[in-house]
Amino acid sequence: MQENNPVPIGYIAMQALRRITGSRYAFVVAAATFLALLSAAGLRAAPGVLILPLEKAFHWDRASISLAAGIGIFLYGLTGPFAAALMQSFGVRRTISLALLVMAVSTGLSAFMTQSWQYVATWGVMAGVGSGAVAMVLGATIVNRWFVARRGLMLGLLTAATATGSLIFLPAMAWIADQGGWRPVVLTVAAVAAIMAPICWLLIPESPDAIGQRPFGAPDDWAPPPRGSASNALAAAFGALQRASRTRTFWLLFGGFFICGLTTNGLIGVHMIAFCGDRGMPEVKAAGLLALMGLFDLFGTTASGWLTDRYDPRKLLFMYYALRGLSLICLPFLDFSIVSLSVFAVFYGLDWIATVPPTVRLATEAFGDRDGPIVFGWIGAGHQLGAATAAIGAGVIRAQSGQYLEAFVIAGVAGLLAAGASLMVRRSLRDSSPRGGASGAVRSSPSGGGGGEADGGGFAALGL
Repeated sequence: MQENNPVPIGYIAMQALRRITGSRYAFVVAAATFLALLSAAGLRAAPGVLILPLEKAFHWDRASISLAAGIGIFLYGLTGPFAAALMQSFGVRRTISLALLVMAVSTGLSAFMTQSWQYVATWGVMAGVGSGAVAMVLGATIVNRWFVARRGLMLGLLTAATATGSLIFLPAMAWIADQGGWRPVVLTVAAVAAIMAPICWLLIPESPDAIGQRPFGAPDDWAPPPRGSASNALAAAFGALQRASRTRTFWLLFGGFFICGLTTNGLIGVHMIAFCGDRGMPEVKAAGLLALMGLFDLFGTTASGWLTDRYDPRKLLFMYYALRGLSLICLPFLDFSIVSLSVFAVFYGLDWIATVPPTVRLATEAFGDRDGPIVFGWIGAGHQLGAATAAIGAGVIRAQSGQYLEAFVIAGVAGLLAAGASLMVRRSLRDSSPRGGASGAVRSSPSGGGGGEADGGGFAALGL
């Protein structure tokens, strides 16, 4: 007599959940993805909290500690295009679960480190690659596979996971570090990633048709689209880069976003807590300031999208970069009272990633609906390269001079340069009216980029 294999309870629960939610199971998938992105955001925010505790525990210089943060940020951005290809060949479900396990193992192993190179290997290399696969390329993949209606709303909500992750994790991690040192922080991050891996494996099927469903909002005659191969995805990514790199617009936008990353994630995100510590502010309060920035980042980015639909995006970028540059130059000369720093946090939070909507608009106008979002992915890699430069560079400056003054002034001047460069970007418009929508105003690129879906078209070109 053949013995029946027991069915896992988790599988039974997930099947029941799918039956209950029906066609709205896409929102369960989106929620699981949001939590995964949230955990990756917490991991990427942790190095800023760890600087001072690691200095106290191991007496490492700040340049060595910052090196891990810089490498992690760089690999986080560089992994994205290749993670898209991996999702094609290896599968979304496997990729996200494996990435979360890599995040959990790498941060967990760091609890046993005794030398700075081990911190670089775990938090810089391993965690950088792992978290890079749980980034916005994952959000775009999920939205394009699981939603036909409300794509813009869902992509916006998943984008907010980065800011929300900082908002939730930073004060908590700073409190944990204040109470127990650096080791409980890394174990907490590892535990969160380890918990999310099986949750994502259970809740996120490969695609709607894999469980006999249609994407949310799809018509009755919907048929699963053909999936591009990994090689086609890579060819599309590098082909778009090759065409774009021949234009001045690409390098102006790339340079601007390099400075955007340099002045946000790399400098403020990594070094603000340590900078406040140098000026006598406790870590928990400094982390609260970064959390406040994360909160107002949600409002600032939403408002920037609204403004981009109505005004010249070049002028918006000029304003964002110029105000950011001036504020960074002024920051070291503030009295560092809670009032002055709170005002700075609110202002800087509103301006944090407000540069994204106008940059996306300019990239789509210049390179078309097909190539534009892919090109923006490469421009985004420039953002992470700039962030890595600032994370490492500011640490070196602090180690050499004993202060952050030069780092903030250099970043401020760079912001002013980015403001001027933004006005040099040429727009490719049929209708010069600033109120013209992007889809109606885009001139087809020489590569044949026009004519795709404005919502998610570039990710569709990646085969997602």
